[in-house]
Amino acid sequence: MIRDGHRWASDLLEGVPVPMLAVDGRARTIGANRAAVALFGGGDLLNRPFVTVLRHPAVVEAVDWVLDPDHHPAPLPDPMAGPAQVDGVVRLSAAVVADGRDIAADITVARLPSALGRGATIAVLDRSVTEEAEQMRRDFVANVSHELKTPLTAMIGFIETLRGPARDDAKARDRFLDIMAREAARMNRLVSDLLSLSRVQAEERRRPAGRVDLPLLLRGVLATMDQAAREAGVAVETQGIAGSQPVPGDPDQLVQVFQNLIENAIKYGGSGGYLGVSMRRIDHEPMLRGPAWAVEIRDKGEGIEGMHIPRLTERFYRVDTHRSRAQGGTGLGLAIVKHIVNRHRGRLRIDSAKGQGSSFTVILPEGVSRG
Repeated sequence: MIRDGHRWASDLLEGVPVPMLAVDGRARTIGANRAAVALFGGGDLLNRPFVTVLRHPAVVEAVDWVLDPDHHPAPLPDPMAGPAQVDGVVRLSAAVVADGRDIAADITVARLPSALGRGATIAVLDRSVTEEAEQMRRDFVANVSHELKTPLTAMIGFIETLRGPARDDAKARDRFLDIMAREAARMNRLVSDLLSLSRVQAEERRRPAGRVDLPLLLRGVLATMDQAAREAGVAVETQGIAGSQPVPGDPDQLVQVFQNLIENAIKYGGSGGYLGVSMRRIDHEPMLRGPAWAVEIRDKGEGIEGMHIPRLTERFYRVDTHRSRAQGGTGLGLAIVKHIVNRHRGRLRIDSAKGQGSSFTVILPEGVSRG
């Protein structure tokens, strides 16, 4: 039978938004809020030695000192965060194991209120998400810098050559100017895609207010891409895009989605000489909790190895870096597609296998999503 003090401790923790545990004077857990149960992997956390819940020597040392400061040495100061204990409260940063994974955490250990008996509370603030976001920001800056530095370096080199050895060489001058124009266009595409990605991310939580005729939009995109398909020797086959079907959506953004996917199919799947664009209704899409429309863009090109597929929508991720740059790709197209589809409360499904072509399917809710 749990004592009333223990029940009060457990009730007290539920009002705290961060994972929090309580232990008694013997360092056995007597309380755990829902956030703590989620962080430390379900199971019954109560009436267990604290050391079996959070296995970290510094944290266990802090708990022992808070429970019995007269018989345990004070926790060592943290050189990065200042004194480890102030006024009987211990604060430390540690890499701990929670639910089988390592997390970076800020941990606070404090005495239980005297009315609840001898014991301590342990609050665990997971910093992993913040640190991952910061790492993504650093990677993004590094990638942008690299993508811009390459063409800039080439252009600076050609400018110096034109000012010096090639000053009076008309043939070399024309060739270098052509290359510089291509590099400038590449930088312009990159900046345009960065601005587009920024706008899409800013609007991602705001659902589109308008409606768009999806088959009409697809026919318009195909008409725009017809010349590129002809030049690449790609035969286009369509299915289900006749007639009219309104769906909730932002027409400009959806044009961007399908232009990107069709252009990629022509560029990278064009070796198969085939591009298929089909549209079909799904009576009930479980993830969208209702009827939906699926638009599939498929090719019979070289295909993509399975190891690459989960990362295709990452910013600047490329399966073949050299080929992508040679084709004018910025590495941002599928990231933009993903964010636009997310804004429309839809799904993007990618199926591919090496040597068997690729299929990109955009699934959009038929009506206003309830999710």
